[in-house]
Amino acid sequence: MSARIPPQVGRRFVVTGANSGVGLETARALVGAGAHVVLACRSPDRGERAAADLTGPGEAEVRALDVSDLSSVRAFAAEVGAVDVLVNNAGVMGVPFSHSPDGVELHFATNHLGHFALTNLLLDRLTDRVVVVSSIAHRRAELDVDDLDWSRRGYAAFAAYAQSKLANLLFLAELQRRLTAAGSTLRATGAHPGSTATGITGHTGRGWATAVGGWGHGLVGMSPAEGALSTLYAATMDVPGNTYVGPGKLREMRGRPTAVGRSRAALDPDLAKKLWCRSEELSGTSFGCGPVSPP
Repeated sequence: MSARIPPQVGRRFVVTGANSGVGLETARALVGAGAHVVLACRSPDRGERAAADLTGPGEAEVRALDVSDLSSVRAFAAEVGAVDVLVNNAGVMGVPFSHSPDGVELHFATNHLGHFALTNLLLDRLTDRVVVVSSIAHRRAELDVDDLDWSRRGYAAFAAYAQSKLANLLFLAELQRRLTAAGSTLRATGAHPGSTATGITGHTGRGWATAVGGWGHGLVGMSPAEGALSTLYAATMDVPGNTYVGPGKLREMRGRPTAVGRSRAALDPDLAKKLWCRSEELSGTSFGCGPVSPP
């Protein structure tokens, strides 16, 4: 399978976590289609090495962004300028319990909260859409808005990851609801890469999880270029807001991208609104987007 997307000449994309894996392959295809792509990376050095390997009629630039750190998110948003499409791709999976610089559990901070803040901060400079990258793992998740730091529940790394991926889809749905209510022409779409062999399963910080995850994805998983197809579809095709795209075969683990379903929890509007309010409090940002008073 290869990426076949419409020409993107004259369009500007931001792809978070674009120095490796699905993010890098998303950027590669977009540059190949003529887009200007901002590789938003925690390590600018790794980002520059990745950008040097991108060829095509488009161009790539690298900017520093650590989505787990809200001060980094604000600094990036203040300087990046106008953007057509924001691809919220960066993430961590299965890491030991730790906090972000803002004191938030690291999966939630990286996979959801930083992207929530970045999206809100860029809304008045976006012209087309926001793409939220989630995971099949969201189907196994429960989200407790009152215990995002796992203080009442025993911490489990993959449960925390799954919770953050459920948060992605709740954010997607609530963002689209707010855009529609505001009469905005912007749209929010979502994607997941199915079973894809990327570095996210090889750097969990837990030896057995790294070994099993890497072996499993290597055995049945798609390549990062194939895994990026769903993101590219959600980012460039004319699909309605709140469309969620994933591989169409083998229980969404492999195959060409198509619109897919999501869990009952991911469709819960009350849970989505509760999560939005809590995310505003934790990030100091709101829809629209101006700053709100810190919690």
